[in-house]
Amino acid sequence: MMLGTLLSYLDRQVLALLSPMILADTHLSALQFTETISAFSYAYMVATLIWGSVLDRIGLRLGMLISIAIWTVSSASHSLVSTFMGFAVARLVLGIGEGAMFPGGFRTAMDSLPPVKQARGIALAYSGSSIGAILAPLIFTPVAITYGWRPAFLVTPALALIWLLIWRVTVDPSKFPHKAKAEKLRFPSLLEARFWSLVASYALGAFPVGAITYLSALYLSRAFGMTQKELGLVLWIPPAGLEAGYFFWGWISDRFLPSHPRPKWLFAIMATLCLPILAITSFHSAPIAIALLASTLFASGGLVVVTLRTGALAYPPHQRSMAAGIASSSFSATVAIVLPYCGKFFDHHQYQNAFTLVGVLPLIGTLIWWILPAHRAETTA
Repeated sequence: MMLGTLLSYLDRQVLALLSPMILADTHLSALQFTETISAFSYAYMVATLIWGSVLDRIGLRLGMLISIAIWTVSSASHSLVSTFMGFAVARLVLGIGEGAMFPGGFRTAMDSLPPVKQARGIALAYSGSSIGAILAPLIFTPVAITYGWRPAFLVTPALALIWLLIWRVTVDPSKFPHKAKAEKLRFPSLLEARFWSLVASYALGAFPVGAITYLSALYLSRAFGMTQKELGLVLWIPPAGLEAGYFFWGWISDRFLPSHPRPKWLFAIMATLCLPILAITSFHSAPIAIALLASTLFASGGLVVVTLRTGALAYPPHQRSMAAGIASSSFSATVAIVLPYCGKFFDHHQYQNAFTLVGVLPLIGTLIWWILPAHRAETTA
C-alpha cells in the first residue's frame, strides 16, 4: 500500500512540479491550473467516499485492482492534452481512480496490525504520498528537461502495471487477523456528530498537505525566480517534512495514546505548529521559505495520521474503509473549494492571503473537533 500511495502521489505531483513549464507552454493561468486540480479534488471527493464503502463490501484485493487500472489509463492521458478542458477531464478521471488508495491503505493497516502499531501502520501506508513527493523532482525533472513535460506523464503508468502484478500475486487480505467485512454496502450518515467531527478535523488539518504540494513550485518560482532545474533540486525537502511528521506523530500516538479517543493536547500542539507559515512572505530567503513549508507539512502530517486514527475509533471495524473515505473525501472537497482562491491570490501576487489560509485552517478544524466530540463505536453502536 505504501508503494501504491507512492505511485498515486507521483501522479499528483508531476503536474504541480512541472506547472511552470506546463503553464508557459499551454498559456494556462494559475487560476486555471488550480481549477484543474479542483476537478481532480471534486472527483476524488466523491470517489473516495464511494470507494471506502465499496472496499468494505467487496474486499481489498479486487477493489485495488479496479482502482489502479482506472488511474493508470487516466494518468497516461495527460501526455495527450493541451487545453484547460483536456487537463480538467484527465484530472477528473484520475481522481475517480485514485479514490481507493487512502481508504485501502488505512484498512490494510487496521486489519493487519494490533492497536499498538496501527498508527505507525497508517503512517507507513500513507508515507508513500510524501515519498512520492520527494522522488517526483528527482524523477520527472530530468525527463521533462530532456524530453519535455509530456513524456513525464508516461512514467507512473508503466510503474503502476508492475504494482498491479505485485499486489495480485503477493497480498491476500482474507488472511489479515483483524479483518471485518461489511454484510452490505453502507454509506455514512450526515446526521451524526462523529461524521462532522472527522470531516472538520481531517479536512482542515490536512489542508496544508494539498496546498503546499500544489503551490510550492509556483511560489518558489515566482517569489524567488527559481528555475525548473533549481526546483528539482529542492522540492523534495517539504515532503520530507511530511514523511517525518507521519512517523513521529504516529509513534507518539502509538506510544502514549493507542486507544485514546480524545488526545486534545496532541491536537493543540500539531495545529499550533502550522501557524508559523503565516510569516513566510516576511522572509526574502528561499531556504527559510522552504524550511517553513517543510515544518508546516511536518505538523500537518501528524494531523493526518492522528486525526484519522482517533476519528476511526468512532466507527465499528467493518466500516474502517468508510471512515477513511469520509476523511479523504472531505479533504478533497476542502482542496477543491479553497485552492482556486489561492490561485487567484497567486495571480495577483497576494501570497500572504494564500498562506494565511494554509496556517489557520488546521486550528479551526481542531477547534471544531473539540466542540463535536465523537465517542468510541463500542459505546455508541
